Amino acid sequence: MRVSLTLMVGQEEEEEEEQQQQQQQQQEEQSPYMHNYSLWNIWVASTLLKLLLVPTYHSTDFDVHRNWLSITKLLPLKDWYLENTNQWTLDYPPFFAYFEWVLSQFVPSSVAQDGCIALVEKGNYGYKTVLFQRATVIISEILLFVSLQWFINTSESRKEMRRNFVIAASIVLSPGLFIIDHIHFQYNGFLFGIFVLSIVNAKLKNHLACGFWFAVLLCFKHIFLYVAPAYFVYLFSGYCMNKLPSKNSVYDYTIKDVWRIIHWKNLMKLGVTVISVFLVAFAPFAYYGVLPQLFKRLFPFSRGLTHAYWAPNIWALYSFTDRILIQLAKKLPILYTIFNKSPNEIELNESLTRGIVGDVNFAFLPQVLPNHTFILTLFYQLMALIPLFLQPQYERFIGCISLCAYSSFLFGWHVHEKAIMLIILPLTFVVCQDRRLLPPFQLLTSAGYVSLFPLLYGSAEWMFKSLITFVWFIVFQTSFSEVVHFSRKITVRVVALDRLNLIYMLLFAPICIIVQIMDVESRNFEILKKLEFFRLMIYSVYCAIGIISSWSSFSWLYFLDDSIWTDKTDITLALSTVLSIGTIGAVYYMAENEKDALQDGPVKDRARLEKRSLSGKQQANLNEYEEQKRLYAELEKSQKLTGEIVHGIDNEKETK
Repeated sequence: MRVSLTLMVGQEEEEEEEQQQQQQQQQEEQSPYMHNYSLWNIWVASTLLKLLLVPTYHSTDFDVHRNWLSITKLLPLKDWYLENTNQWTLDYPPFFAYFEWVLSQFVPSSVAQDGCIALVEKGNYGYKTVLFQRATVIISEILLFVSLQWFINTSESRKEMRRNFVIAASIVLSPGLFIIDHIHFQYNGFLFGIFVLSIVNAKLKNHLACGFWFAVLLCFKHIFLYVAPAYFVYLFSGYCMNKLPSKNSVYDYTIKDVWRIIHWKNLMKLGVTVISVFLVAFAPFAYYGVLPQLFKRLFPFSRGLTHAYWAPNIWALYSFTDRILIQLAKKLPILYTIFNKSPNEIELNESLTRGIVGDVNFAFLPQVLPNHTFILTLFYQLMALIPLFLQPQYERFIGCISLCAYSSFLFGWHVHEKAIMLIILPLTFVVCQDRRLLPPFQLLTSAGYVSLFPLLYGSAEWMFKSLITFVWFIVFQTSFSEVVHFSRKITVRVVALDRLNLIYMLLFAPICIIVQIMDVESRNFEILKKLEFFRLMIYSVYCAIGIISSWSSFSWLYFLDDSIWTDKTDITLALSTVLSIGTIGAVYYMAENEKDALQDGPVKDRARLEKRSLSGKQQANLNEYEEQKRLYAELEKSQKLTGEIVHGIDNEKETK
């Protein structure tokens, strides 16, 4: 009896604390000055940092874009994809060529005379050209800030806005964008801005706008074909299909019912929207009859399996294994017998890093052809598309985009290491769904960003790339841990994986330091000069282990845990409503039983209970209980609880 009274009092104290938290949250939402979720300050600070990077090293990609400015400025449109004076021919889709043409119209005469606009075999330009092209990257990246600010503004609550702000800030301050765009030189920030526009429209269920922006993106850079299957399935299943009417048996369905599965009006609208974008992009080149040359530039399968620097994927480990076998065969001749090879067939000096042209030949392992990589990529993408087709929701859509990007990166042909950003960006949007998504995200970002280090091989840039990556990781991994949705399914396995992930990430510090020391000392020691590719191989192999592990963990959660891929707002509302009804009802029932039991009990206890009743506590609980019942009934009418929500409620009850 006394235990029950104690439980009742304790429950009321918890309710009072919850009410205080709700009042505090309401005060925060009513106060517009308490928190500022604008990216303006970040843009100003990051722009100042980017201006400091203007005189730093830039790669051959700088001359690539300088040459494209010259092509679009000096030649008629019909010759854009035919010109080959420079080895860096135009090999991006038409919208990017139009983009370069627009930029070329703003080239000042002094910059043009500096060598910016010239069709030559190798660019010869000065500081004015560098300043102009660096400025175009910074200005075009404003689109990324604008699209991410829109993403923040679409938040439905202060808590969601805080979470979305962390997501947006982690993207605009990404070490990958600093390394690739503002030092190495590319326009990924601008392209990711269009990518984010399509994602935000998907979140808002603006399917036509989502399809439009992704079609535009494909016409800017065809690498986004990696994730095109996810967009196709999401838009088709979520926008162009109707649900079948309920029937007693499969045999009861008629051809008319099957015909009605397709929402033909929506399909026509989406088709017209997407096709119109591609017509605007490719029609002028079709008119001049240069489409075959254009597509040959876009898809150069004459290139080798791996790039000059092995991208950290499956083929990096495959190539590394073949290299190990070559060295072991020198000490263990039995390997020639096992693999049915003769020493004369093994060309130990055959290079695996011919990058631009030339095929990769493996000494011991079977040769890998483009159709092999295509089949592997297609298989793993199809596996990811099936759950999206059955459940075309925003969260599942972002997860599928991530897995499609994973598959293309890990199994694709001639993958560039810079393509890792195509995995990191969409996965960032979904990592806050559940605490269990943090370990694969941490593995991906740590291995992915470090894998970009060889792009900046100078000692002057080493400190910057190391420092910005370290600071980003500390700041945003802490921030994500604070705003991520709490998981109720943290198991011993997950905790063990967290420890392994931590060990793996901590090892990056000594690896990076050792590789950098080897690079610096290679100027003094001839043996270290011969190990130049060995240093790159260390990055490739170790980062590949982390990225493949991240893919495995993420795939496990994507396929085997449906509770992650649902709208947490609906689940939270349903859970809080049901639990409030259960809690208040239990308190009221317990108090009434205690009152009946104390009728013949001590006068002191009965008087205390009556005094509590007269204070209005029980009546308040009863009123709240009735109100929660009414709200729950309205919620059940407005939206039926899905299987995931009911499953979550059952788990909550079991926990209680």
